Amino acid sequence: MIKRHFTKRLQTLLKTFPIVCIMGPRQSGKTTFIRTALPRWQYLDLEKPSDYIRLSGDPEDALKRLKQHFILDEAQVLPSLFPLLRSFVDLNRRKKGQMVILGSASLTLIKQISETLAGRAGFLDITPFNWNEVQGRRKAALDILWYRGGFPDAFLAQSDKARIDWFDAYTRTFIERDLTALGIIISAPQMRKLWAMLAHTNGAIWNASQIASSMGVSFHTVNRYTDILEQTFLIRKLPPFFANIGKRIIKSPKVYFRDTGLLHYFLGVHESKSLSINPYRGASWEGFVIEQVISAFQLFSPGFQAFYWRTAAGAEADLLIKKGERLIPFEIKLHSAPSKRDVPGLISCMKDLNLNKGYILYPGDVEYSIGGGITVLPTETILAKPRRLLKL
Repeated sequence: MIKRHFTKRLQTLLKTFPIVCIMGPRQSGKTTFIRTALPRWQYLDLEKPSDYIRLSGDPEDALKRLKQHFILDEAQVLPSLFPLLRSFVDLNRRKKGQMVILGSASLTLIKQISETLAGRAGFLDITPFNWNEVQGRRKAALDILWYRGGFPDAFLAQSDKARIDWFDAYTRTFIERDLTALGIIISAPQMRKLWAMLAHTNGAIWNASQIASSMGVSFHTVNRYTDILEQTFLIRKLPPFFANIGKRIIKSPKVYFRDTGLLHYFLGVHESKSLSINPYRGASWEGFVIEQVISAFQLFSPGFQAFYWRTAAGAEADLLIKKGERLIPFEIKLHSAPSKRDVPGLISCMKDLNLNKGYILYPGDVEYSIGGGITVLPTETILAKPRRLLKL
């Protein structure tokens, strides 16, 4: 079993809040993680008929009969339970770590918690595997994680065919069950068409009108569908950074698949060797590294914000991390030896935002400086020791 790196953060939250809410995409390992981390806690899964009936029939009585510490999985399917959870917690408000709630639909769950459990719950996002969790395993390499993605069953699949079969089942379940549960009615071919279009524009500035025109639906419908994909942790809308620098700045987000295994599935990349010649590999690598960096900051330095930076003239920095008043710009390259001429956007960003340090992440193994305050960092090294990101 691959050891997840969320345990310390979980223990901190359990000592701070009566309730800890764990969110993340379906089948990212949330349940396995929490049952391993808290093996003595009572566990109930609200997608299991017997547990659902137990808590929906007479929930107040059912809560009284639960153990002192318990876990509720897929809690968003029973919204009527949340006011009772508040009353349950408030019987002993000062007691921390009373329950853990798990869910896969962030907007639904956050809305229920914000309306009924405000101030009582801390949040922990569980992502699919990241590099500092899988490094050192036999056959594990950064390019394998990039190709297969981090969903445990896909990453650990015995063959490429098994990986494809898993994504077939995952996407079918998402369309037939998850979207329906969220009130979204869309045919499987239409949803797969949207996914394919998002895959072929991965990392591009969001243009809902263009996608809507290709699909034959409205601008608002496309935005509604992508909002759901974002809320279920399958895509990331990376917002642009605004600063009063007297230049026109792009105002639309960039859209990335959060898991490159799912991205490659929709790009038809079914063998690792075909990724090396795929025309979309540069955007795929960019999104992969961005997600890995953001995941590291979420785990080790919560309270940050992530952006990209781009002017209307086309100058761009791939990632801008804001921590307090500090800004850390990154450019992500797939070159073997990036130089100053490869990063005019990063140089422009540093100049316009008055930053004296910037970083290039690349797939090599040597760290070096290219002058102007820019350091080139090996991606594999920096992700293997994510705490170093916090010291940049």
